[in-house]
Amino acid sequence: MDFKLSDELKLMQLTVREFVEKEVHPKEAQIEEKDSIPDELINKVRQLGLFGISIPEKYGGLGLDMVGKCIIAEELGRGCAGFAALLGSHTGIGTSGIVMAGSDFLQGKYLPAMAEGTKIGAFALTEPDAGSDASALKTTAVKKGDRWILNGTKHFITNGPEASVITTMAVTDPSRGAKGISAFLVENTFPGFKVGTVEKKMGLRGSHTSELIFDDCEVPEENLLGKENEGFIVALRVLASGRAGLAARSVGACRRLMELCLRYAHERVQFGRPIIENQAIQWMLADMATETEAARALTYQTAWQVDQGMDIIRAAAMTKLFASEVYCRVADKAVQIHGGMGYMKELPIERIYRDARITRIYEGTSEVQRMVIAAQLMKNGFTF
Repeated sequence: MDFKLSDELKLMQLTVREFVEKEVHPKEAQIEEKDSIPDELINKVRQLGLFGISIPEKYGGLGLDMVGKCIIAEELGRGCAGFAALLGSHTGIGTSGIVMAGSDFLQGKYLPAMAEGTKIGAFALTEPDAGSDASALKTTAVKKGDRWILNGTKHFITNGPEASVITTMAVTDPSRGAKGISAFLVENTFPGFKVGTVEKKMGLRGSHTSELIFDDCEVPEENLLGKENEGFIVALRVLASGRAGLAARSVGACRRLMELCLRYAHERVQFGRPIIENQAIQWMLADMATETEAARALTYQTAWQVDQGMDIIRAAAMTKLFASEVYCRVADKAVQIHGGMGYMKELPIERIYRDARITRIYEGTSEVQRMVIAAQLMKNGFTF
């Protein structure tokens, strides 16, 4: 495995790093207070082409491989988590299904605008009674003439209020369980579609999560994504490929926390000396750095495996599990190192601590990742 970056990707990495430090960091407090991403940040992302990192060049995207996408995701992870989630959901689960399984017609219709960021993507799988048990969907799709009629409710959908194009899973053959689910591309302008409740969350301010309601929603037959009754396969592929990107964002957040902790530990004086001279602080920093580096290595190994076309079911689950739990442990130690100031909204530590918690839940809980890993072990043994 060779993770040496091309000159082009190195330049992109530095460009995104500079953008995060100069443009995103100064606006984090504003995003937190107003729960919205400033237009100037969205416009800058469009200018940088970051809405199209997953989209082939022929449709106006950057066409990055998974290692390249993780490089960008890691840098974005050093900034506001809500901003990174909006962009990450669009470039990950919001567009990857169209790239993987979309017909030439669907790709040509949607991907150019999604690469520009003029159309935002979302992925609608979760329902009130179908969370970790994603196969227990109740949203239905019935063919009537040249239309599919969708009925049901999705919830906890990232980018739900902003999305123009939603990859939506619905049951087309109830007798077949998970093998009777199909995927559709639903536009927010289709008759019978509406956004429901917009949730109030613990963290991820600026990233909006909502219900999506399908009430006799009319979807053209050509908007079937992939083959009928094979939507659950699409969903699993989308989620597996997206887990490396989510892990990369977690690694980026850990790097930010390490930077903040090192600076504070050098500046904070107690008992007549900087607290970084205390072994208790040193050991926390050492553990944080070691786990962050391990999460980074696992993330890029999995990303490389994606690019080689390898089976990544187990690797993706391990990566998402480990990186998200490392993120939470690093955030917890960061609060401890900062003491009382780590609990105050004056510093970003408190916000990052809250933002970290969702990573062990969304796009597959830690428990689900362990189920996937265990199933793979029982099926294939512990092989490399």
